[in-house]
Amino acid sequence: MKIALDAMGGDFAPEVAVHGALEALKADNSLELYLVGNESLIEEFLPAAHPEHVHLIPTTQVVSMQDKGSRVLKDKPDSSLVRGIELLRDGVVDAFVSAGHTGAVLTSATLLLGRIKGAKRPALGAYIPTDTGGKMLCDVGANPDANPRQLLQFAVMASIYLDHVENIKNPKIGLINIGKEPGKGSELYREAYELLKQEFPSFIGNVESRDILTSEADVLICDGFVGNTLIKFAEGWVQMFSDLVKLKIKEKFSYKLGAKMLYPVLQFISRQYDYEEHGGSPLLGVNGVCIVAHGSSNVKAIKNSIFLAKKCFKGRLIADIRIGLAEHMENNDQ
Repeated sequence: MKIALDAMGGDFAPEVAVHGALEALKADNSLELYLVGNESLIEEFLPAAHPEHVHLIPTTQVVSMQDKGSRVLKDKPDSSLVRGIELLRDGVVDAFVSAGHTGAVLTSATLLLGRIKGAKRPALGAYIPTDTGGKMLCDVGANPDANPRQLLQFAVMASIYLDHVENIKNPKIGLINIGKEPGKGSELYREAYELLKQEFPSFIGNVESRDILTSEADVLICDGFVGNTLIKFAEGWVQMFSDLVKLKIKEKFSYKLGAKMLYPVLQFISRQYDYEEHGGSPLLGVNGVCIVAHGSSNVKAIKNSIFLAKKCFKGRLIADIRIGLAEHMENNDQ
């Protein structure tokens, strides 16, 4: 299994990317990892003798968050991001992982790899852990102006991902909306409701944002504007809550004693809801396995993103999405 890693992508590159790759190899020596980026910077964090399963692909350019995603392919063709996707396109590797510029990954992957037949637009799915199993929220930023048929495609792709990669069989589908009633929301969401109801026996209807974590839906569908807003709010709220708990514990000695007693519980909850435990998110709809990791990913998150890429490839995600789109979109392809 060969995986290209954008070693220059992310807030803490290349150190975190390199260490994440080495941790992945410790756990699975069947991997062949291609570290793409500035060779001299990457080597600073590698052992003197490169591990047998690590291959360096030197590049001269780096994509920053200030770069316009739609121009990266033209302006920075020798960047780690572009070269990594080219390795996937050319069949050198089986998957690509990056914690870099999401928009640049989306645009470059779409242009270089093409879309899976039947996929009008790629979508970004975010895996949300819950105490009853994970959920997939899709789209979370790739398509802020999607139409109803594209939302239907997102449902197809996200369902197949949960089934084949996360082993959640026959996932139930919900549509994020401002109310549970069928007639709620904008014209986009009313039309999407009817399409999903027509196409999926597993469609459970609208899901309000307050019920996302507790609803019976495994797949939660929305346009990229709504999804990205939800994800970023959740990230900010979780961080604020964590900081507030730490601050309050310091205020009183009795709180400190209580915190010690509750530490095992808090640690369990932290692990369960930690995005780093799952790794990145799949870019659904492009003709190749591309995993987009969080920009602030640490070593564990990079390692788990690599393992997620392996699961997607071994689970035949691309081929099965192609089949799923052909089955569901025949009468809805406009």
